[in-house]
Amino acid sequence: MEQIVILDFGSQYTQVIARRIREARVYCSIVPYNTSLTEINKLNPVGIILSGGPSSVYAKGAPKPTAKIFDIGCPVLGICYGLQLIGHFLGGKVEGGEKREFGKGNLNILVPDSALLQGLNQNTQIWNSHGDKLTTLPDGFHIAAVSENSEQAVIENTPRKIYGLQFHPEVAHTPQGSIIIQNFVHKICGCGSDWTMKNYVDASVQEIRDRVGQDKVILGLSGGVDSSVAAALIHKAIGSQLTCIFVNNGLLRGNEAKAVRDLFERNFHMQLQYENAAEQFLEKLKGVTNPERKRKIIGKTFIKVFEKATRRAGDAKFLAQGTLYPDVIESVPIDGNPAALIKSHHNVGGLPKKMKFELLEPLKCLFKDEVRQLGLELGLPHEVVFRQPFPGPGLAVRILGEITPKRLRILREADTIILEEMKKSGWYYKVWQSFGVLLPVRSVGVMGDERTYENTLAIRVVESSDGMTADWVKLPYDLLERMSNRIINEVKGINRVTLDISSKPPATIEWE
Repeated sequence: MEQIVILDFGSQYTQVIARRIREARVYCSIVPYNTSLTEINKLNPVGIILSGGPSSVYAKGAPKPTAKIFDIGCPVLGICYGLQLIGHFLGGKVEGGEKREFGKGNLNILVPDSALLQGLNQNTQIWNSHGDKLTTLPDGFHIAAVSENSEQAVIENTPRKIYGLQFHPEVAHTPQGSIIIQNFVHKICGCGSDWTMKNYVDASVQEIRDRVGQDKVILGLSGGVDSSVAAALIHKAIGSQLTCIFVNNGLLRGNEAKAVRDLFERNFHMQLQYENAAEQFLEKLKGVTNPERKRKIIGKTFIKVFEKATRRAGDAKFLAQGTLYPDVIESVPIDGNPAALIKSHHNVGGLPKKMKFELLEPLKCLFKDEVRQLGLELGLPHEVVFRQPFPGPGLAVRILGEITPKRLRILREADTIILEEMKKSGWYYKVWQSFGVLLPVRSVGVMGDERTYENTLAIRVVESSDGMTADWVKLPYDLLERMSNRIINEVKGINRVTLDISSKPPATIEWE
């Protein structure tokens, strides 16, 4: 499979570059800037992109690739810091700019027939984020475009197919940036448009079959998007050799256990091992109010339950997880030291070392939106593929204070109403998360002719792109009114509903 290789120099936008290439239906991978030439050659790239980064090329300890990267023979595109590396390695000169250039700028194209710039307006908006700039061109290069503060905004050496951009084409604030990236991967690197979910399914199914052979695979199924798509893909490849283990920890949403069993056991005919451990979890959580203790208890209990379940599932060689690409990409720290930060696997993290499984991670080269596309390709229902994130500890982090069967019942009923109204109104798929939080607060109310002293529920609805930051959603008043009226009228134990209007930061999305 032809691919573009991105060398990461610590830019906050490196993953965005990869997303734009994937959107052009071309496969790409991100590797640390100090990846050896041998390892890069093993990837057999048809093009290389040098990402941006926060360093200065002339600073002590600045991250630099092997100089031989320019002799591989495939096209190279340097973005921002990547352009400055081109100048530094190939005989140009980079200096600190008199005026730092951040934010919107204007690009004036001097060479309209440039293969990299074809299809752009002669004057187009760009997004800058740099302090240094190239002041002397390397031999063999010419200027293709300029900006207000950079006489070398786009440089190129056409015979060697080496190009540099002093701005960021990958971000949304460079409206025609996708055209530049498409020109590079299609016109200059000669890539087709073969990166599709159908092709990915075919290739992955064969890859899974080749690796697994006649052995068995176990997968911890949560009912979330990632584990559901992983289960569907592996099942398509090896059928009954896959056993999914679904643990009911007693902290699930209303009807969740039945929905998961109906979908995977009855509709997809998968081997699903259902572990109802609700009593065990609730017994361990009895009397516990500290949120961190709740999480630790739930995590440790899950590991014990899952470990016993794997023994009952039979002799399996592989443990499958729905790990995604952002979870395994090696990240370059801001100080420019060698890449050393790898996110831990998040689905069945912290499993005991004595559980001797080989990991099978069929989604590890996909971004979240691609996983959703894959889910649809595999025939998973829309409501599963586009369901909102749900925390691993479940409703435990949405009940402030002690967790009891009664409080779980109250929150489940209220949460079900919130989701029903969000879906009926069309708002559910427009937001990141929407849920209820049961507060350890009781207040006076009047229902009918009786005085009540019941619980308070907070409604939390946020919009976000990745969960790292979030803003509260301004839902229509009539929708909030319906939620509040239904919750107070239908859920015994709640007489007051509030709305959480906090953003992240300073607040978090979940309350615990």
